[in-house]
Amino acid sequence: MTDAYCIGETMALVAPAPPARLHHGGPVQLDVAGAESNVAIGLAQLGVSVAWRGRVGADPLGRLVLDRIAAAGVDIDGAETDPTHPTGAFFKDPAPEGTTVHYLRRGSAGARLHRGMLPPTARLVHLTGVTPALSPQARDLVRHTLVDRPVRGALVSFDVNHRPALWSGPDEAATVLAELADRADIVFVGLDEANRLWGCTDPAEVRAVLPGAGAVVVKDGAVGATEGDTFVPSVPVPVLEPVGAGDAFAAGYLAALLGGADVPARLRLGHRVAAAVLATVGDTVRLAADLQEIRP
Repeated sequence: MTDAYCIGETMALVAPAPPARLHHGGPVQLDVAGAESNVAIGLAQLGVSVAWRGRVGADPLGRLVLDRIAAAGVDIDGAETDPTHPTGAFFKDPAPEGTTVHYLRRGSAGARLHRGMLPPTARLVHLTGVTPALSPQARDLVRHTLVDRPVRGALVSFDVNHRPALWSGPDEAATVLAELADRADIVFVGLDEANRLWGCTDPAEVRAVLPGAGAVVVKDGAVGATEGDTFVPSVPVPVLEPVGAGDAFAAGYLAALLGGADVPARLRLGHRVAAAVLATVGDTVRLAADLQEIRP
């Protein structure tokens, strides 16, 4: 049985190579990225039997998405190809003050995720707050998974992953994301986004916003991560680009969880996998052998 399922949209990624402002033009690199597939790729490298389920267009970019995810050792048998809607794309715009992203995903195949994509059984289903912002149909998938619990035996993890550009406004995002996260068995949320959404200034305040959730993991960038009474500091590393680090942390944490590790060990592995991504300009990275040797 496949242990983990990561469900969400993955898009083509266009980034200047070497990193430069988009408006300067010049060479670019074409790759793929998506929060849920990033987690799936990390889990696969950590020895977890994992599948990605999403939808792509019947176009070259969709083929690129499927090929790249499969090449990382992730099962894509349940992924769907949409003959009438395109694969989404986004562009990275590096700048000294930080990288921003620009989406071309309106009307994409990935926005048409649906309940039928859920597996009947699993040990873990991983979702993020990106998906409910894509369409009413995609939001229904997430709510159904968290509220109705149709996947037998599954823990459901939910990364808040607030993307302001995808929501109609901050009030909608704050309400919907709190409602969904409060139903999850494991919640990942950055302290910065918890502050932006709900005005929280520390992990205890985040926990108060989500009283119904199971484990609430609050990440505070270079400082560290907290779950309940346990705090583990981040791994010091020169940061080339932060994009993808949160997904890497989730992959490390979830791999350790599936392996039966305690809370400190889960947080430590999350930091170690995140550090590997922070030291690159990609959303995922080939993990070093000492991390790959971990087996759940």
